[in-house]
Amino acid sequence: MSTILYARVSTTDQNLDHQRTQAEAAGFIIDEVIADHGVSGISTKLADRAEGKRLYDKLRSGDVLVVRWVDRLGRNYQDVTDTIRHFMRQGVIIRTVINNMTFDGATSDPIQQAIRDALIAFMAATAQSQAEATKEAQRAGIEAAKDNPVKYKGKKPSYDRKTYQAVVDMLSKGDGATTISKITGLTRQTILRIKSDPTSAEAALSKWDTR
Repeated sequence: MSTILYARVSTTDQNLDHQRTQAEAAGFIIDEVIADHGVSGISTKLADRAEGKRLYDKLRSGDVLVVRWVDRLGRNYQDVTDTIRHFMRQGVIIRTVINNMTFDGATSDPIQQAIRDALIAFMAATAQSQAEATKEAQRAGIEAAKDNPVKYKGKKPSYDRKTYQAVVDMLSKGDGATTISKITGLTRQTILRIKSDPTSAEAALSKWDTR
């Protein structure tokens, strides 16, 4: 049996080391960390994320899946509930760092099952509500920034000038996206975007360039 921490790292406050430290401080002994970098949990299902797919393949009956909170497991109510129930059917125990919640499919008592399922539904609904609030705040912020085009730069690229040039150089040598991702720390999706449209990638970087 293994205890696996799944983390999603898409912003500064979702630092991987911080998520692991939080889990260990809560008493979890982590055997392995599986993390998706640069992926939005609002728009991408767990099963469609690169490391999320590996998580599905890796977890076995008796394993413990640790997440900071249930919003790491899906983009909306349906995704979260489907994911939790999928893993419970496999015999996987899901535990959260926040609030120390446990979801276990082993119980056969109908009352306990009803309580568990109601709690899953409540937490999944809360996760979706927070995701919707986040999207709305992002839209409002973008619209407000567009009213002042001098200040609006769009989304800041995940790469700096040096990293961008390294990617371009490796692409020109024929290196693949997976290899470049491992070397630079950028996601494969970012590498492929640069490869497919280097002009737009350069333009986005130039808006934030502080050389």
